[in-house]
Amino acid sequence: MSLSASGAPTPPPLMTVARTAVAMFFAFAFAYFLSALLRAVTATLAPAFSSELGLSSGDLGLLAGAYFLGFSLTQLPLGQALDRFGPRRVLLVLLSVAVLACAAFAVAKTLAGLWLARALIGVGVSACLMAPLTAYRHRFGELAQLRANSWMLMTGSLGMLASTLPVQWLLPMLGWRGLFWWVAGLLLAAMALIVWLVPRDEVARPAAPPHTAPAPPGYAAIFRHPYFVRLAPLAFVLYGGLVAVQSLWAGPWLTVVAGLTPGEAAQGLFLINLAMLFAFFTWGIVMPLLRRRGVTVNGLIALGVPLPLGLLALAVAIGPSAGAVLWALWCVSCTVVSLSQPALAQAFAQELAGRALSAFNLVIFAGVFCVQWGIGLAIDGLVSRGWNQSDATRAAFALFALCAAASYGWFLLRRGERG
Repeated sequence: MSLSASGAPTPPPLMTVARTAVAMFFAFAFAYFLSALLRAVTATLAPAFSSELGLSSGDLGLLAGAYFLGFSLTQLPLGQALDRFGPRRVLLVLLSVAVLACAAFAVAKTLAGLWLARALIGVGVSACLMAPLTAYRHRFGELAQLRANSWMLMTGSLGMLASTLPVQWLLPMLGWRGLFWWVAGLLLAAMALIVWLVPRDEVARPAAPPHTAPAPPGYAAIFRHPYFVRLAPLAFVLYGGLVAVQSLWAGPWLTVVAGLTPGEAAQGLFLINLAMLFAFFTWGIVMPLLRRRGVTVNGLIALGVPLPLGLLALAVAIGPSAGAVLWALWCVSCTVVSLSQPALAQAFAQELAGRALSAFNLVIFAGVFCVQWGIGLAIDGLVSRGWNQSDATRAAFALFALCAAASYGWFLLRRGERG
């Protein structure tokens, strides 16, 4: 970098900055694409796991939830590592764990072995969204963060899209074990792209905006922050429930309740994830425009959440008639809650960005684990009492709907607490 007449570093040309930002986004997005595929693939592979290993609904929920348990346990140390060592360095270390974990999953023979490998996969990909969001908080302004956040989630939807019909088509050729070997190789390619395209973490960071909160060490101030407290129940139940349904329970609903074949269910999951992809793409375009016009994230969440609550109640009520189109609408309507992530990051000084985002992600993915496993336990418990599988699934979703409504009520009650 050259120096100006005063001796200060001369800023790089705008086009160079833009190219660097695009390249950085592409490298991060490819890694996140793979992490989302790994997150959601159990919904498509559930019939194969059940037939080969004889897994119950509770076993499936536990296996799928292992990813989110490993993911969640990593979040607090991850946040500290992101703030201390930088997002690029931390992401590369954890992706190496994901490569080894995918290989372990491919060779595992027992439920315990699969569970442990899947938990380690969750650990390995736990920074695939938080590292980029932390990097964007360091380098981008508020509107660019809103767009980058939505488009990262769009990339995740693309990964979840790939986990449906494409995985179904590849299964006869590769088998589910061969599929995980391929993903391990692609994760290595993602690491190479990050090394090549993402600037080193030592790049200077801009000064914190004057309106952000002070940055004391640790997590206590984050968990006590009024805005964090306001958002946490909604993130745990509804945002976590969105991921739980999209990554697992939408598939069993379509086969057990709606009566579709596994192939038809895979097509339904493809539709759901395609709708999610377009939803996040649209948010990336629309949200910066809305913010320029004074529309707040809190206002959008308050207006938007009643729609997924109503659709969830409708799905429970109509049961077998609730097919992929309704679940696609439900998932898309839930995406309004995703806007809370960049809004929360803006509520803290940037030197706390990694910890704030990771703490919030911990809440989300703890919710994913609890909802994912809880629905399975509720189904098994009701079946053991004589309910048929379809009615038990509907009842489990009704319980989830009540919890989601309660979390929205908490958000409204604390409406005075803003980011």
